[in-house]
Amino acid sequence: QVQLVESGGGLVQPGGSLRLSCAASGSIFTMGWYRQAPGKQREFVTFITTNGITQYADSVKGRFTISKSNTENTAYLQMINLKPEDTAVYYCYSGVLVAPTVWGQGTQVTVSS
Repeated sequence: QVQLVESGGGLVQPGGSLRLSCAASGSIFTMGWYRQAPGKQREFVTFITTNGITQYADSVKGRFTISKSNTENTAYLQMINLKPEDTAVYYCYSGVLVAPTVWGQGTQVTVSS
């Protein structure tokens, strides 16, 4: 059973940057992130496949970049030019494309002045 451990959330001012990490134990296929803002449904953010294909939600294109280290079995989400509407709990996942099968514990990202 794959387990995912996330790190890297926090408080940042608008326009700032953060990097999230998601370390996986076990074999993985796609890795990515969803996020859930207060009072809203969980929404897709991005994924990366084992051969490096990526997909992003329109709301984060050009600002978020997902990457992975195959040797470390870890995915990274670099977020720049953060906006207050990016405030959410970010959940790492492992699965098949946009279909999660395993979730991380979630990490809070707060964008506020």
